[in-house]
Formats: sequence, structure tokens, C-alpha cells
Amino acid sequence: MESIINTFMTEIIAVTIIAVLMAVIPGADFVMVTRTSIRNGRWAGLYTTFGVCLSICIHASYSIAGLAVVIANSVWLFSIIKYLGAAYLVYIAWQLLTTRELLENGQRVENEAISDIAALRLGFLSNILNPKAPIFFISIFTQVVSLETPLIMQISYGLIIVLAHLIWFGSVALLLSHPSLLPRFNQHKLKIDKIAGIMLILFSIKLTLLS
Repeated sequence: MESIINTFMTEIIAVTIIAVLMAVIPGADFVMVTRTSIRNGRWAGLYTTFGVCLSICIHASYSIAGLAVVIANSVWLFSIIKYLGAAYLVYIAWQLLTTRELLENGQRVENEAISDIAALRLGFLSNILNPKAPIFFISIFTQVVSLETPLIMQISYGLIIVLAHLIWFGSVALLLSHPSLLPRFNQHKLKIDKIAGIMLILFSIKLTLLS
């Protein structure tokens, strides 16, 4: 095993760097984890993170099987994923942007509860419906990973990508839900919701323009 690692060390380093950059660059997943952690607490943020990571496992699995190329080159399938993803982001954005209306109607959303499954689903759908994901995995498994790379190493690369997202988004969830910071965020929940809603709409527009 050590000899295999040494042989493919260049690929390991490249995949790790790309995975970290993919995780930390702000996107819809970051908005989902951030908003859920602040609004619904630590465990909700962590379960949203788990949802994102579960989706990445699926992306990595079909990419190793070669299906990512099929998705990216199928105009109709890619379009379906693209518009479903954009519609989902708009739906979440609408919920965030109408928070004040709910408050004016006497509905308290300050301590809105969310189940673990709902938080998991939020993160999963945010990532699985992102049409950029197949393109990202294609770039890794065609440009970085060679044809001679054994299956065990390709699986390891998928795990590296999952681990990078788990560490980054898990850290974000833990930080933003920390007892010393959460009260400050709670004072600006409405503003945070509005900013998150606007960002999601911008992301949805970007998705629809993706070709």
C-alpha cells in the first residue's frame, strides 16, 4: 500500500488541493450550512454538512463509474439537473426572504426547530442538484487522475473530497453555533436570512446561465 501511495503521491496532492479549494470557495452549500447553523443550532448545521457529504459520495461514485461524462455530455439531462437546482435554490431563497412577513403575521420563527432528517435533506439537495458537481468530478477524474490509477486510489480520492468538505463545513457549523457567538448572530437573524436569500437567488441565476 505504501508503494502505491508513493507512486500516486502527485495525484494525491493535486486532488487534495482541488478538494480544499472546492470546499472553501463560497457557494450554495456554504450558504445552507451557515444559515442552518445560525438559525437552527449546531446539530442542524452538522446534519446539513452530513447531507452535503452524502451527496458528494454519490457524485464520486458515479464519476468513478464513468457516468459523470454521460451527464455532462447529455444536454437534456444536464438541463434538467440545472433547472431543478436553480428552482430549489429559489424556493429556499423565497422562504428566507419572507421571514419578516411571517413575523408580522404573528408566527414566531426565532427558534424555529428543524428535524435532523430535514437538515440532512437540505444539505443533500443543495449539493446533488448542483450541475457544477459532475463537471468538477470530470475535471478531477479525467485531468488529474490517470487511466492507470487503480480503483482503490480513485475511491481514496473520493474520500479525500468528502473529508475536505466534512472538515470545512463541520468547522463552519461548530464555529457559527458557538455559545459565545450565537447570541450576536441571533440579533441579526432577519438580516442574515435576507442576505442568504439574495445570495441563493444569485447562485440560481448563475446556474441557469451555466452551459
